Amino acid sequence: MTDLLREALAECETLTEVQRATGVKRQALAKFRRGEQSLRLDLADKLAAYFGIESKRKAQDRGTNPTP
Repeated sequence: MTDLLREALAECETLTEVQRATGVKRQALAKFRRGEQSLRLDLADKLAAYFGIESKRKAQDRGTNPTP
């Protein structure tokens, strides 16, 4: 999921919009995008929801079998 989130952030023209929508600080987003820092799980979940990326963990919680 980390790679998917980095790809999604790389396609964003501005991180300010992502910050406003998710509450994740722009500085943390920039460092994560550059590979300088990781994200806490709760922040990664917020970004995944914003970008429409579903984590395997959430799919398993619902009882579905995610594709590998």
